Amino acid sequence: MRASIPKLALVLVGFAGSAIAAPVGSVEVRFIEPDRYVDANNRFGSSIGPEATLAELRRLMEQAAAPFLAPGERLVVDVLDVDLAGFANPGANFPYGLRVVTDATPPSFRLRYTLLNQRGQRLASNEERVSDINFLLGARAAQSGSFPYERELLREWARRRFASRR
Repeated sequence: MRASIPKLALVLVGFAGSAIAAPVGSVEVRFIEPDRYVDANNRFGSSIGPEATLAELRRLMEQAAAPFLAPGERLVVDVLDVDLAGFANPGANFPYGLRVVTDATPPSFRLRYTLLNQRGQRLASNEERVSDINFLLGARAAQSGSFPYERELLREWARRRFASRR
């Protein structure tokens, strides 16, 4: 009896793990001419540098959209412009600068996306500006971590565009 309990536990853990790690579609994020973005002139006003900022924004976009894609679907997102929440104040918090966030400086992305099925057929595509002038309201303002306003904006965008399809 004792030998069967550990085996049963392993089977249950394996089953639960496979349910959690259900396959989802893939997301490809491409930054088109990032040196022309609104925030590129001030090095994105981030202490981590422009390359790391873009890498983090790529990660946030992938995490926001992937759960809403069916297995085998592929979402290609071309980022045409990035305007992070707030504005850079390079003299503050030397040497990295500081972003000053007000309700007049919402985050904004200009995106072009194409959603493809397993066979490469286009399911949806569009080019749009994604922004939220109410980004400081509610619990979003209290979030921590990197780019909390942008993270929430991208999550909401992905949910509105792709959740109703599943």
